[in-house]
Amino acid sequence: MKVFSSIEEFAACKGGEIATSDWLEITQDMINKFAEVTGDDQWIHVDAERCRKELGTDTIAHGYLVLSLLTGFSRKTYRIEGKKHVINYGANKLRFLNPVPPGSHVRARFELLDLVEDKDRWRSTSQVTIEIDGSDKPALVAETVMLFYL
Repeated sequence: MKVFSSIEEFAACKGGEIATSDWLEITQDMINKFAEVTGDDQWIHVDAERCRKELGTDTIAHGYLVLSLLTGFSRKTYRIEGKKHVINYGANKLRFLNPVPPGSHVRARFELLDLVEDKDRWRSTSQVTIEIDGSDKPALVAETVMLFYL
């Protein structure tokens, strides 16, 4: 976990890397549970036999499952001392670039693009890349916006 002692120390990362998370294994159980919760039970996510038969591949994780990992990755990867709370404000850009089969290990790489003081809070814009272990092509790239209340 990277700990920034102040918002100013965090701001010094602007234009560069904030931190990189640990690796996380994507399991078929995670994929199945996500399908159950969201109602997205399309066969490419949950029917391994059909995937092997029709596509010659394994199932793949939902893009939105991989996206939903960003908050957890962020919370476990870096923090700013002295903040009262942080709110996920959304995403400006998002692209799913590479499928993630079960058994894959993924991690998040955070880069600070911008940090702006806005009344009683700071608004950060970061590029987050979800990398797949052993692949040159990431699973997704997103431009995310967070609000830090000090």
